[in-house]
Amino acid sequence: MRDAESAIVIRSATGADASTVAEIWYRGWRDGHEGHVPDYLAEVRTHESFQSRAAERVDDTLVAVVDGVVAGFVMVVDDEVEQVYVARDHRGTGLASRLLTQGEGTVEANGFERAWLAVVAGNSRARRFYERSGWIDEGAFDYLAGAPDGTISVPAHRLVKRVTGRGEGAGPAGG
Repeated sequence: MRDAESAIVIRSATGADASTVAEIWYRGWRDGHEGHVPDYLAEVRTHESFQSRAAERVDDTLVAVVDGVVAGFVMVVDDEVEQVYVARDHRGTGLASRLLTQGEGTVEANGFERAWLAVVAGNSRARRFYERSGWIDEGAFDYLAGAPDGTISVPAHRLVKRVTGRGEGAGPAGG
């Protein structure tokens, strides 16, 4: 754990961050998903797959830098907070909450009033975290995770949260 006084900066990721993001993502994904996803998905989520995916997703990624080192990240696509991960030695410091809040703000900046995310059905630690952060579980659904030869259906829960206090609906503003 880090000292609460550590300097934290949340900024857009750069190509130079991709390798560190991949390492955090790989380790965090293993912690939260192993034993909760189809075996084939676990097989194709290799260290190398996270390296290439992180490099491809730089434009969707914000990183949290603690004392000059990338310590976590959030990826947002449209209205989906798609990935939130924090390095093991930064868990329990409030960093994940800060990243999640930043991701919610990105969804709002993208023109949406409501954000959503998917949590693997067996990842109760993540579900508790999101629910403590004001997210509401809308129930089970099959999330289609990308794989080298198409998609893999993964049992998950869809959680949602209003990110603005104005208007009704969950679509883009004016849309």
